[in-house]
Amino acid sequence: MIMEPRYDAREVEPRIEKLWEDSGFFNPDVCIQKGVTKPDAEPFSIVLPPPNVTGTLHIGHAFEDTLQDIAVRYARMRGKRTLWIPGVDHAAIATQSKVEKEILKKEGKNRHDLGREEFLRRVNEFARASHDTIVRQVKRLGSSLDWTREAYTLDERRSLGVRTAFKKMYDLGLIYRGNRIVNWDPKGQTVISDDEVVHEERTAKLYTFRYDKNFPIAIATTRLETKFGDTAVAVHPDDPRYTKFAGKEYDADFCGTPIHIKVIADRSVEKDFGTGALGVTPAHSMVDAEIAERHGLPQKQVINEYGRMTVAGPVHDKKTEEAREWVAEELRKRGLIEKEEDIVQNVSIAERTGAIIEPLPKLQWFVAVNKPFKRGLFRKTTLKKLMRAAVASSKIRITPERFEKIYFHWIDNLRDWCISRQIWFGHQIPVWYLKRHMAAPQKRPLLIPGIYCGIDAPGQAPQGYSWEQDQDTLDTWFSSALWPFSTLGWPDKTKDLETYFPNSLMAPGYEILQLWVARMILMSGVLLNRIPFKTVLIHGIVRDSKGEKFSKSKGNGIDPLILADTYGADALRMALIVGAAPGNDVKFDEQRVKGYRNFSTKIWNIARFIEMNRGTSYEVRGMSETHRKYIETLENLKKEVTENLDNFEFHLAAEKLYHYIWHELADVIIEAEKEKLKNGTSEEKTASYAVLEQLLLESLKMLHPFMPFITEEIYHIFHPGKMLMVEKW
Repeated sequence: MIMEPRYDAREVEPRIEKLWEDSGFFNPDVCIQKGVTKPDAEPFSIVLPPPNVTGTLHIGHAFEDTLQDIAVRYARMRGKRTLWIPGVDHAAIATQSKVEKEILKKEGKNRHDLGREEFLRRVNEFARASHDTIVRQVKRLGSSLDWTREAYTLDERRSLGVRTAFKKMYDLGLIYRGNRIVNWDPKGQTVISDDEVVHEERTAKLYTFRYDKNFPIAIATTRLETKFGDTAVAVHPDDPRYTKFAGKEYDADFCGTPIHIKVIADRSVEKDFGTGALGVTPAHSMVDAEIAERHGLPQKQVINEYGRMTVAGPVHDKKTEEAREWVAEELRKRGLIEKEEDIVQNVSIAERTGAIIEPLPKLQWFVAVNKPFKRGLFRKTTLKKLMRAAVASSKIRITPERFEKIYFHWIDNLRDWCISRQIWFGHQIPVWYLKRHMAAPQKRPLLIPGIYCGIDAPGQAPQGYSWEQDQDTLDTWFSSALWPFSTLGWPDKTKDLETYFPNSLMAPGYEILQLWVARMILMSGVLLNRIPFKTVLIHGIVRDSKGEKFSKSKGNGIDPLILADTYGADALRMALIVGAAPGNDVKFDEQRVKGYRNFSTKIWNIARFIEMNRGTSYEVRGMSETHRKYIETLENLKKEVTENLDNFEFHLAAEKLYHYIWHELADVIIEAEKEKLKNGTSEEKTASYAVLEQLLLESLKMLHPFMPFITEEIYHIFHPGKMLMVEKW
């Protein structure tokens, strides 16, 4: 085959993509059937962190997919039974929010105007269209995923898995319904988890004041409006200023509203902070709620789900900010403010809607992380202990190691996980309530009178006309936490589950170590009594050349597909990997992609030069000392690259290959061999060609996981009918 003078990535890459797809070699079963993988080969499995069906992929996805594809292609070439499962996440809140905004913009309607059935039809329609776009993008970048096993967090099998998981944990007493303080999003009108809250630094006014002129202790707060809900003032038991007040109770007139305050001693209070006294608002602070629980304090809610005051009087129905200003002015009039100071504080914001979070007491579904449950016949544990042990025992390796400390810190501070959401799109909670008294249907045990929990699909209520399913849906992370094994067919005992679980590798960004990785470990431990994966490879965030995050508002976003079409997917992959040490953020510059396009051109020119010097005789009777040194250098490089890949040091391997191919093979070796190829004897020409071909093809093998398209194309030219992606390493 005669090579074209110039390498055209736009022509080659789509053709090679189809070649791979038609071969079926992304499917490990096909690899075994066609004899490229042994039936008893060591399994290597990984599941794609599912992108959200909310739009298109960004440069961060391209980076993450490239990292995983390098590991997958390397494992496949090592002869392992390699499986990489693709899929997408329904991303409940994000997807519903996006569709709601579109409907409101185009039709002036909200979801309640449409009704649940019609609204969900539209959301699912949007999700399908977005899914198809995402699949095209992932394929375009060369990701060698087994599309015959594609999964969706909301498809039928995954839905059964979610209901089964809920039921099993409910039966163990690890899922319960209770009134607890939650993060309430007044704009989205739903609960969100701690991990979906972001913190913004904002200026605020810190007020030091007394409830009324007869109250003996001054307290400080930035949220005066919540003080209508105070039921106690907490002080440190060793603080001599307040010892005489501990245990006493006071009736106070706070801005015209009667409140009853008990002074309590609690060691959680920082006596050197502020006045050393803390106003306890059990209904509007998670910390205060824990104090109230320890001391048996009542809970008094004064703010509703819309962020408005419920207190009778002048502040009734005011927004919290308005009420705060009114209270401040009233306290000034009464001479009760002792100090006002401007401070900078972290404000809790809902990541999706941008609303200020309102801690509220709500009846919700929770996962109990501290409740003991039986594991096996005798041993008891808790979800927290289970999550900690999986990593502390080294059964799961987190790399870089520094992220283990972050993981343990998160577990140590973990509260019960609120899993219910007040939205329509997602997995509806598999619990039904008895509307009025009736006998429970047979074979349907009611663990709590009037409540049935089962794995029945939505719409398939227990027998009897007076059952009604819980209207809330589950936190998206609940279904995502099952991903390592639900993608393999769980809850059924499938061959895939037997062969490929636990997964060999999980490669997420550090920002979802707590959000997702920890929860996968939790779910796998409680449901299968196994670890979900053996290694967690943490990567950083891709930032722009100035180190800023990519965002629409900054106008610095980059479409990876445009870059791939302009410079080639191989060039983009190399630009993302070289210099990207595990766990560190990556500064991205389009000029780097352009540079690696030049590298693609260099590889093509090297191959074309060697191919043009192919002779008719390939018999080599001996090897010169110089040629032996060439081979020895290459073998040493291969050992180093192999070690780098085994240790997930992809950035080092890629850099070494770049320098060898350009500066050793091209600049030194080929230059040294040109004279022999031009004017040498027939034997010298044959020997020279043979060693150059060997060096080239072995280099292509090592480079293939990083630059799969151009390496596959060139290898096919030299070995028609063979596919580099399944050649032995």
